[in-house]
Amino acid sequence: MPQSGYDPAPVDLTLSVAEESFRDELRDWLASRNPGREPAADEEAFKFRREWQRQLNEAGWAGLSWPKEYGGRGATLIEQAIFNEETARARAPQVANVLGLAMGGPTVIAHGTEEQRRRYLPPILSAEEIWCQGFSEPDSGSDLASLKTRAVRDGGEWLVTGQKVWTTFAHHAKWCMLVARTDPAAPKHKGLTYFLMDMEQDAVQVRPLRQITGEAEFNELFIEEARIPNDNIVGGEGNGWAVAITTLMHERATLAFSLQVGVQIALGELVGLARERGLLADPIVRQRLAQLQIEAEVLRLNAYRGLSATMRTGVPGPEGSLGKWHWSEINQSLTELAMDLFGSDAMLEQQEWTYRFLRARANSIEGGTTEILKNIVAERVLGLPRMR
Repeated sequence: MPQSGYDPAPVDLTLSVAEESFRDELRDWLASRNPGREPAADEEAFKFRREWQRQLNEAGWAGLSWPKEYGGRGATLIEQAIFNEETARARAPQVANVLGLAMGGPTVIAHGTEEQRRRYLPPILSAEEIWCQGFSEPDSGSDLASLKTRAVRDGGEWLVTGQKVWTTFAHHAKWCMLVARTDPAAPKHKGLTYFLMDMEQDAVQVRPLRQITGEAEFNELFIEEARIPNDNIVGGEGNGWAVAITTLMHERATLAFSLQVGVQIALGELVGLARERGLLADPIVRQRLAQLQIEAEVLRLNAYRGLSATMRTGVPGPEGSLGKWHWSEINQSLTELAMDLFGSDAMLEQQEWTYRFLRARANSIEGGTTEILKNIVAERVLGLPRMR
């Protein structure tokens, strides 16, 4: 007999006729327009992504879930998930304005004024104006509310001084989603304001952070009395924490769908690699591959669970943290197995799997550290008590 409160109804993961039609339309478009792999050099890769996003926007695929009145397609959450899955499956390039599309735009739609929506949303879609996220600081990463960057009112403007770090794509960005302290006397969650800061001013200095892969995807920002008009506040003065949470929830909302497809593709490549190296019959290798396959399927099903929760409430919830945390561990385990399969050949610099292994080191840090995500899942998904 089922326990009290348990719903034994089966879960239907099949697509409706309309959703299948949407998927087929997208597949056909991707097959005819996919430009292939992007160039290796940073500047050329960025131009490549910008042109790709321009094509997506012209065809109505950029800002897919945005309301139609703001240049989107008004797609459902399921259609957005299908889009993430299919673009990952087609190995389509990343868009240039990923933070603007996934985080900045939805935040402006949710909390911005109508004037802000009309001003900022079109150039996000077209990749004319690139966005970055100014949240983390050297002493305020996981504990965002402890940030020290301060903003002082100066007539109709604010003077902002402080430092941000791990600012992805800041070297390309026109606008920064910046959270700064405007009321030092208020409790730390209450005295924050969410600004849109123009990066193209002398008071903002961008310094690249070289990664273990040799790339400089992340940056430090040094801000010395940068000027931000009062009209560039999103959500009202002192309401920065709530607006920032909206940004973070949108970051992880349907992320797991593209991530799980990427894992499935990489896992298939890993099985091929084991076969090439003559190790597919090795019982330990087979066991590790089987475990990865199990975890990949759990990642896929949890992606649907998170989507179902969002569809019920209408807003992204904390379940998105589970997908990001789980993917980080799977991807790192997957690339570690690849290194073991290569043996000493893994030391070759030109080896693609070596790059993947090195890049995967950041997975458990970027987009929320695994430790913090575990706390979110424990407290806000499972309802467990706080330790302190």
